[in-house]
Amino acid sequence: MAPSAVTPPQKPAVLASHPLKTVSLDNKVEVAPNALKDDLASLFNNWDTFTFAPIRESTVSRAMTRRYFNDLDTYTESDITIVGAGSAGLSCAYVLGTLRPDLKISILEAGVAPGGGAWLGGQLFSAMVMRKPAHLFLDQVGVPYEDEGDYVVVKHAALFTSTIMSKVLQMPNIKLFNATTVEDLITRQDQETGEVRIAGVVTNWTLVTMHHDDQSCMDPNTINTNVVVSMTGHDGPFGAFSVKRLVSMKQIEELGGMRGLDMGKAEDAIVKRTREIVPGLVVGGMELSEVDGANRMGPTFGAMVLSGLKAAEETLRVFDLRKAQNDAEL
Repeated sequence: MAPSAVTPPQKPAVLASHPLKTVSLDNKVEVAPNALKDDLASLFNNWDTFTFAPIRESTVSRAMTRRYFNDLDTYTESDITIVGAGSAGLSCAYVLGTLRPDLKISILEAGVAPGGGAWLGGQLFSAMVMRKPAHLFLDQVGVPYEDEGDYVVVKHAALFTSTIMSKVLQMPNIKLFNATTVEDLITRQDQETGEVRIAGVVTNWTLVTMHHDDQSCMDPNTINTNVVVSMTGHDGPFGAFSVKRLVSMKQIEELGGMRGLDMGKAEDAIVKRTREIVPGLVVGGMELSEVDGANRMGPTFGAMVLSGLKAAEETLRVFDLRKAQNDAEL
């Protein structure tokens, strides 16, 4: 008999005792001790007298604006800039932020919602599949999974994405600028060798970028950085941006173009070949498939997180050299 395609029934979870009980005498809800913090639990049964603290509208505006522009000022000189906050980019950011808390790391994401395609598995299904040894990264960040032998299953892709995102965003040396597009790359050319080095990115708010054709000229902003890590995904409206720009800049001859789906070949190739494509630009994730002509892997995510791990390693390998080159030109 052929093996079943359905996962065998799992051992049912043991539920904790319910932390709430209703007091029948006056129909109040009583919170069990230590179920919620006391201050939060005190809100129960007191909604008639509830009110928020007072605030003026301009206070909210200033609170947001002051912090955003302070972040722009701080990260316009970044040590490392990651383009794309999908599963590969976020994994890379987590590793870099963990290993080098002394570095300023900016992340640029064109979409309003970071996470790329990692909020769901294949065909809008919930579960996320990762082939081993990618489960080691899940262990590191604390995402639970079901072990199926050669692969593991996270019960919902959003569990992985929200977990890694929350850890990255809490790091004091990392700033995510979402709804922000990279429109170009900053370059430096060695006067003796003619070698072109990537030394930063040209940015704009995504909604501005989308309307260059129907509005007057709207100039961009810039971030100088020592290494750019580009993980913008396969070809699309904002996908594979950096490598497509390398072609138009004559830094690589042409793109190999992503090949058809082959999970077995694709994941190994993406991880192993994640690298610095040109000085100052590390490329990984599905953007790399457009350079190398690698296969797509479809709805399995192990290569994304381990490409992020490898990209962090490659970035740290060249960081001191690229920083020294940039500093010498100041």
